Amino acid sequence: MRPLILVSGATGYIAGRLIPRLLDANYRVRALARSPRRLSCRSWFPRVEVFAGDVMKPPSLVSALNGADTAYYLVHNMSSGRGYTERELEGARNFARAAEEAGVRHIIYLGGLADPEQHIAPHMRSRIETGMTLRQGKTPVTEFRAGVIAGSGSISFEMIRFMTELCPIVPGPAWLNNKSQPIAVQNVIDYLLAALDNPNGRGGVFEIGGPEVFYYKDLMLKYARARGLKRRMVLLPHVPLWLMAFGVGLLTPVPRPIAHALIGGLSADSVVKHPGARQVFPEVKLISFDDAAQTALQELSPLRIERVWNEDGQNEETLKHEGFFIHRRSVQIQAPLDRVYQALWKISPKTNWRVEASGENERVLLREENQRGGEKWLEWRVARKAGATRLCQIVFFAPRGLPGFLNWYLSSPFRALWLRILARKIERECAGV
Repeated sequence: MRPLILVSGATGYIAGRLIPRLLDANYRVRALARSPRRLSCRSWFPRVEVFAGDVMKPPSLVSALNGADTAYYLVHNMSSGRGYTERELEGARNFARAAEEAGVRHIIYLGGLADPEQHIAPHMRSRIETGMTLRQGKTPVTEFRAGVIAGSGSISFEMIRFMTELCPIVPGPAWLNNKSQPIAVQNVIDYLLAALDNPNGRGGVFEIGGPEVFYYKDLMLKYARARGLKRRMVLLPHVPLWLMAFGVGLLTPVPRPIAHALIGGLSADSVVKHPGARQVFPEVKLISFDDAAQTALQELSPLRIERVWNEDGQNEETLKHEGFFIHRRSVQIQAPLDRVYQALWKISPKTNWRVEASGENERVLLREENQRGGEKWLEWRVARKAGATRLCQIVFFAPRGLPGFLNWYLSSPFRALWLRILARKIERECAGV
């Protein structure tokens, strides 16, 4: 029987990519999260053990770590605001102590890529010190240090994506001339998996990056070329960090506190200086940034997106996620599930739309043809929950350039009204009116 693997920070981006790969390799997986309900919409949720726990609350870690052979530490506190660096270290101490008491044989940690001998931002210093704190315990730790992670859903990649899509002339600080060695998310997961079985890596610290080094500004220009967009960079001196974080928080999926920490981390080079990972883990075949960007664009579909929202949650919300603007609306309908499903087929828009996917009595996904400024889908989901039928309407829109952003924001009030009208039509159809 394969050993039991604990993945902490299970609601995070890397954990969401790692857990399916662990399951595919037939490992038993236990997921640790502060809010386990946020995992219920993941496709792999029924296949894992789920525990509620918080690294800031040591007693909550005991049952989750008991019986685990290896524990992945994929936790960060950037979104918690001022004082997060102290919380990072306290959480790492709590986790290392609990892992030692539970008899965990190995901890694998993903940190940040920076030169600790240089002046670096608090966020990057904190990621390095978190690794040092984990290693103060008796459980062997394998630490990987990565910079920009290229892949759909990565906060650094989504920041690049949304800012490049929006701005024909991309403004930025002078330190966009600093160097970066981005790594494809597929390769990050490859390294995290390789550390499970490779005894030569146990206890080591490994800097990981892709096959090429670029200036930060080049990453935006490369994404633009992959997307077929013409973009120019204008570097502006003395742009306040708070102003950049505010703009990124407003225009991209990256929340302002995380944007503040993340942008600060770009103020120094982030390149591999010690290439030991290539020798210790030769099985990892590195992917170029261009190929990683193309993969992210090929995955720009509701069928491939990682669903991070709770479809039983609030009735209406909008969000930005994995290259999409998303408008989700949920309503309860007093009718049997099969009748609601038949009704939505009758009233679904027909002109200029085609069916891209459907599931019996569950889901219909329509794609709009010839949509200007991007690609647009309408998804219907029908489910029976707590004795009632719940209809979920989701609009997915992948903007292409500035026209796509204008399209989304200017049509927002009409889109909300349109969804309400469609839902009322389904209710009337079910009632036979």
